[in-house]
Formats: sequence, structure tokens, C-alpha cells
Amino acid sequence: MEPLKVVVLASGSGTLFQALIDSQDSLGITIRTLICDVACPAINRAEVAGIPARIVALNGDRSEWDAQLRDAIVQASPDLIISAGFMRIIGPATLEECEGRIINTHPALLPLFPGAHAVRDALASGATETGSTIHFVDAGMDTGDVIVQRVVDIKRDDTEESLHERIKVVERELLVETVRKIIAGEITIKKVHHD
Repeated sequence: MEPLKVVVLASGSGTLFQALIDSQDSLGITIRTLICDVACPAINRAEVAGIPARIVALNGDRSEWDAQLRDAIVQASPDLIISAGFMRIIGPATLEECEGRIINTHPALLPLFPGAHAVRDALASGATETGSTIHFVDAGMDTGDVIVQRVVDIKRDDTEESLHERIKVVERELLVETVRKIIAGEITIKKVHHD
């Protein structure tokens, strides 16, 4: 069976990306490229792993950036696009091309606490639990169909950092499990139409 071709989008430290790198062989995936919107530590992880990386920076015009992002993804002809700590909303040009095969990890139990400050918001709310969600990406902010969720308890002495670290452990496991289920056909992604 052909390996699943994957493109990863990231904006930060790249710990989710690293979990995918470490699982490539056992999963049967090939990470074709890493695309970032800023220079970030994830790029160093790509270099160490011998995975091509590129930056598609947002320097003003969002629709132009969206088209550049779409083109960068299409060049790698992926079966699956994984937003792994990518801190941008995907635009219409990219969605038109890729919707149904972009998944995202989010550090909360959606629809609770969408957006960039999910961990802080969960703590501020007084919630006793939060968690991790993997969902399909659509035009909204963290509004796509939920694929899977896992609960993480909030401890009384948690800080934003300590809680986020525990969520990240769960996110990494959940992401690898989700990709395994996609490969097994238990989760359906949109098929690529090659001209």
C-alpha cells in the first residue's frame, strides 16, 4: 500500500509535528513538506528529519497569502493536510482545494473555548476539565466537524503552562491515533482529484 502523503502546517515549537515524524514508519505516512507562516522551531525539526520546509508569510493581503498557501500545499500533492499548531485561519482558496482533508488539533473540548487562548480561557472559566479535539477545518475558527476528543482534568494548582503541557501529551497521542484511523479507513477524508 502506498504511504499516505501528508503536509503539515505549523507556527510554533513543532511538538505535534515531531510526534508525526517519529511515527512516520509505524503509521505508513510520508511527510512531503512542512509549511509555516513564520520562522519557528518546527522548521529545525524538519531540517533534522530531512523534510523540506518552507515559510509562506502573511505580509498584508490575506487573499494573496491564501492563494500562496494553497499553491504550496498543491505542489506537494498531499492526501492529508494536518494543521499542527498553525495559528492562522485557512482562507477560501485553500479550503476550496483542500476542505475535507485538512484536520486540526485544538487544546480544548470544542465547541468550548475556540480560538488562540483556549487553555487560558478554560482556566479562567473555572472549568474542572478541558481536553483535546481533532476536527476537520472549515471556514470558521475551530468550527469544523469534530473527529475525536479526549478529556484532560484541570487540577486546582494548574497554571496555563502546566495544563497546556498535559494537553499536548494527549494531543500528540490523539493525532497519531487519528492518522492511523484515517489510513485504516475508519475516518473518511475527501479524496484528491488529480487532473
